[in-house]
Amino acid sequence: MFNQEIVDSLRRGGVVVALTDTIYGLLARADDETAVNLVYELKQRTPTKSPIVLISDPRQMYDHYDESVYKLLDQYWPGKNSMILPSDKGPAWITRGNQSIAYRLPDNQALLDLIGQTGPLIAPSANPESLPPANNIDEARAYFGERVDAYVDGGDTNGAAASNLYRLDDGRLEQLR
Repeated sequence: MFNQEIVDSLRRGGVVVALTDTIYGLLARADDETAVNLVYELKQRTPTKSPIVLISDPRQMYDHYDESVYKLLDQYWPGKNSMILPSDKGPAWITRGNQSIAYRLPDNQALLDLIGQTGPLIAPSANPESLPPANNIDEARAYFGERVDAYVDGGDTNGAAASNLYRLDDGRLEQLR
């Protein structure tokens, strides 16, 4: 699904539209401030809204947490669950003043392999902020045209939903969506 050209594009700071484990997303390396900012520009995304960071291993999170947090995450990961965790060490272009980062460990081997080769990726939905998420690659192309580096056709999402969103607060998870 993700060939070497896609890996190289992301490593160079490119933006790729691809189907994640939930819906189509705009993928860019989380550690590349310029690429993250380009995604925000493409989406016309609210600048204070933090992106979800896809990881292939909990050790890729910017902060280290108490063992009880990892045990709690093990109950929800891998899967379609994004977890907002407090962050003291995340870069400003990810936290965006929120002192937290939302992470997801996908249940999709091709995506995990990609993240293993590129490092953590942001993956907000493939749509301008005020419009519905792209259900297929044609809809994504209509939104972004040639302004992204590559498109990976993963088929139609059939109206799939974004991930569940939880916030860790005082050792408990609160579901937000």
